[in-house]
Amino acid sequence: MKLYNFFRSGTSHRLRIALNLKGLKAEYVAVDLRKEEHNAPAFKALNPQGLVPALVTDANEVLIQSPAIIEWLEETYPTPALLPANPLDRAHVRALASVVGCDVHPINNRRILETLRHQFKADEATINAWCATWISAGFDAIEAMLSTSGKSGSCCFGNSPTLADVYLIPQVESARRFKVDMARWPLISAIDAHCMTLSAFQAAAPLAQPDAS
Repeated sequence: MKLYNFFRSGTSHRLRIALNLKGLKAEYVAVDLRKEEHNAPAFKALNPQGLVPALVTDANEVLIQSPAIIEWLEETYPTPALLPANPLDRAHVRALASVVGCDVHPINNRRILETLRHQFKADEATINAWCATWISAGFDAIEAMLSTSGKSGSCCFGNSPTLADVYLIPQVESARRFKVDMARWPLISAIDAHCMTLSAFQAAAPLAQPDAS
């Protein structure tokens, strides 16, 4: 497999975690967003959206959109599972992941921030404030869900990583990059600290990637 990604991309980060948790190897192909390599014709031929990540399977099929790719991984390589066996528990884990994947990350990703910078002339303090607003709203909800569900442990669900952690940890990394004080969310912070003791998360971290700078 080949993984087209960018070290600092949250969607790339979550896919790297999922691959590592599954014990799968993929050739790392860097797509430097800072140099607009995602808009190059060669990459657009691979992914018409011009977004990372993209995964080329061993059968030379191209998969795009991290939720779809992770779902494919879960169905194709079911062990270890990233979702619980019980349908209600699966819905809970998917909801935690969706707070990040549907409501926080999409409005804080690079193309949104570049539009704010160039079209609306936002400075970096404004960018940080924008990101902090939506990260804080999402993390407030996740912290409450973790507190009231009775299902969390050292991870978002129990003591083994699930889809929820795959989505949460890259968003925590992003929060720190945008100078969000994590002290407000002790449960999330504890889960992040635990996950970062695990090799699958350590190896997926942005600064551990070959294109990090």
